[in-house]
Amino acid sequence: MKFKFTFVLLVLIGQFFSLTAREVTSFNEGWLFKRGPFSEDPVKVVAQWEGKWETVNLPHTWNAKDMQVKAASFYEGVGYYKKKQFFNEELKGKRVFLRFEGVGANTEVYVNSKLVGTHKGGYSAFAFEIGTALKFGAENEIMVKADNTARPDVIPVNHSLFGVYGGIYRPVWLIITEQNNITVTDCASPGVYITQKNVSKRSADITVKVKLDNGSLTPANLVLENTLYTQEGKRVASHRLPLELTPQGTQTYFSTFKLNKPHLWQGRKDPYLYKVVSRLVAEGRVIDEVIQPLGVRKFEVVAGKGFYLNDEKYPMYGVTRHQDWWGLGSALTNKEHDFDLAQIMDVGATTVRFAHYQQSDYLYSRCDSLGLVIWAEIPFVNRVTGYEAENAQSQLRELIRQSFNHPSIYVWGLHNEVYQPHEYTAGLTQALHNLAKTEDPDRYTVAVNGFGHAEHAVNQNTDIQGMNRYFGWYEKKLQDIEPWVKGLEEKYPWQKLMLTEYGADANLEHQTEYLGDALNWGKPFYPETFQTKTHEYQWSVISKHPYIIASYLWNMFDFAVPMWSRGGVPARNLKGLMTFDRKIKKDSYYWYKANWSKEPVLYLTQRRNADRERKQTSVTVYSNIGTPIVYLNGKELTGIRKGYTDVHYVFDNVTLEQGKNVIRTVATHNGKEYTDEIEWNYTGEKKRNADSRENKNEHAGW
Repeated sequence: MKFKFTFVLLVLIGQFFSLTAREVTSFNEGWLFKRGPFSEDPVKVVAQWEGKWETVNLPHTWNAKDMQVKAASFYEGVGYYKKKQFFNEELKGKRVFLRFEGVGANTEVYVNSKLVGTHKGGYSAFAFEIGTALKFGAENEIMVKADNTARPDVIPVNHSLFGVYGGIYRPVWLIITEQNNITVTDCASPGVYITQKNVSKRSADITVKVKLDNGSLTPANLVLENTLYTQEGKRVASHRLPLELTPQGTQTYFSTFKLNKPHLWQGRKDPYLYKVVSRLVAEGRVIDEVIQPLGVRKFEVVAGKGFYLNDEKYPMYGVTRHQDWWGLGSALTNKEHDFDLAQIMDVGATTVRFAHYQQSDYLYSRCDSLGLVIWAEIPFVNRVTGYEAENAQSQLRELIRQSFNHPSIYVWGLHNEVYQPHEYTAGLTQALHNLAKTEDPDRYTVAVNGFGHAEHAVNQNTDIQGMNRYFGWYEKKLQDIEPWVKGLEEKYPWQKLMLTEYGADANLEHQTEYLGDALNWGKPFYPETFQTKTHEYQWSVISKHPYIIASYLWNMFDFAVPMWSRGGVPARNLKGLMTFDRKIKKDSYYWYKANWSKEPVLYLTQRRNADRERKQTSVTVYSNIGTPIVYLNGKELTGIRKGYTDVHYVFDNVTLEQGKNVIRTVATHNGKEYTDEIEWNYTGEKKRNADSRENKNEHAGW
């Protein structure tokens, strides 16, 4: 069927869109797919299985099921996609590109059996110009070879901490431009880079850098116009630059602006976005246009004191997020991204660490408009091989250029728990830091260590030092978090420290009242109640120590770990505040919502721990709307005490009746009554063999 082009450029920066000469069209429907293994040449593969291909739409992954249900049992290898498309004769003289938002993990793209490009890495976008390989006025065949086999030269070098899902799991776009354009192939970036200096309530200096590309053989007389608009669409300022664009390489041009009394981007309180429209004009006609967001803001990290947004201290209530979903893998639509962000907003988070790889550009754009302060990173994790240095730098360059204009991003993550050999890892981290500062001097860098001492051999090579600490889970006891923080603060007061992972697993089928101060994670029993206890105590310590500039609990959602089998659920990390299918919020979710959110919370814990083991027990309520009243079987309980924070209320020495017990809590806030109710059942004393021995394992980053 003849291909119909639309003339609407949808730019994923929240609500902005514009009519433009650039044509951007979804290229996601009607693909054919064939999974390997294969041994043949890619071109021969396409012809060999005629009539035996599966029809799929993108996004798509072949690991949506097998990577989530059984440990170390999933297809790791090659899959092929092909699509036939008619291209009009009218496209002669135009430039044609394919832009892939993400393919797992290593890619070859062919057009009419001609190789047009390759890409290494499963999380960054890439774009290839394909016009010279096309037959206009005829049907063309596009073929993509995807391979998620772990390789020593491509990060991540294994599937140990998370699985790299195979396939074209993010959207693909067909882009049509004139011969002269705002470059499409500068690491698949927008081709526009916005920097800001001297930001205050009084003024801000804005620079717009635009990279232009002439695909013809002759110079062209053009005008580059950069215009700033308010969020409401009012024109603020414009700069027109006449130029002669030569065919020799990409050319770079600048426009500078001074914004007086700018409307600042203030995080969740007021995530105000300007927009920058870059237009390329030839003979009075707009031939290309790119729209990018501008959130005017200043980030500052002060050792020992905290995080500052526009010179005001800003609370960093942090969660982490892996992108995969139960039954979908990584092949998500915007609907799934929006759902995850809604939960993150609901729990009251102000900052997100998107771990451990570059995530959807749509997701970053939504964070711009929601006011979440975010951390973006590359998948340099877990192990080194000595062969990944070039690819790590390439993926960092792609991340920075593709994400440069997102005002929500404050830091680039360079590595997570990478150690031996120390000399190689430290040297590569230094090189990545230098690259980040060359590409983007104005943002911070961070590297993350799973050990708790600042003098570790791979530390102090980035602006911020992250540490993952799982006291009571992988090592020592819950209470050891406080002396650890105090010790670092006394010895290294200059260090910009962030607690970048902490928490414990929680299998909702595992419940007990008998809890010690440490759990041996190697055992198969992962009670939700221990996760709750961990977060209750450790957040109370974190909240009192400004030396911890930001903290990021691990994790917002359970996720797949295809090499694991722990805690009674194969191929699963159970540390999420919500289950993998996003259907159940664990008790810890409400702990943070009560502490962080401004929304009213009244919540009774241990609702799934309904088969009670003790007649004499305790009742816990989270309430951020004042002191709650609690009833047991209709009788009001007495003896309430405050727990670890102001929202934490505990009733000790509560005596249950034989059989069913109904616990109900009530609180009144602003004239409205709030209630919560759960049921417990007591049939006699019983004790589970919960292991509370101290575990001295030092590997803290799972």
